[in-house]
Amino acid sequence: MPIKYETARFVASYGSIDQLPPSTLPEVSFAGRSNVGKSSLMNKLFGRKALVKVSSRPGKTANINFFEADGVHFVDLPGYGFARVSAAEKQRWADLIGGYFQADRSHNLVVVLVDIRLDAQKLDVQMINYLSAAELPFIVALTKCDKLSRPKQQQAKAKLAKQFGLDPMAMIVTSAEKGDGIQDLKRFIQNAVE
Repeated sequence: MPIKYETARFVASYGSIDQLPPSTLPEVSFAGRSNVGKSSLMNKLFGRKALVKVSSRPGKTANINFFEADGVHFVDLPGYGFARVSAAEKQRWADLIGGYFQADRSHNLVVVLVDIRLDAQKLDVQMINYLSAAELPFIVALTKCDKLSRPKQQQAKAKLAKQFGLDPMAMIVTSAEKGDGIQDLKRFIQNAVE
């Protein structure tokens, strides 16, 4: 049965790993740089305007936020990189993200968000290498594709696939603005949680 995304609701927010409850449902997590459009893409996925808080200030997600739709947990991880916060706060985020992935949880799928307009960024390469090494299932959602023409999107996808050393089939071109790639994303998620 397809996941009923419109039933999505906020469950809880956790500021440290030891606060996380045990994993009881399949989990699909979203990771990406601070200004990659994670909240916007999750809202588009849920068909909601503001379930996931969107901020004009990158790095607003400072905790691990859990949402639930139809018996699946959707996990919004803190953005990494850009945000103007203290070194201690950045370290806390890194510990949260690392701690989440190392925890014994139902990691069904990690959606790594990458801005399609940029070359492979060091932090994105590190995240993808980390997930590969940890053998965690992941796909890459290339965000903000509405800012490029179709031919440019395909060029950028091919280039990034090469830079990341990934099969282009493991990458989806998406737009939270126009809804491009959302059906593909839903298909990947459905397969991962079944």
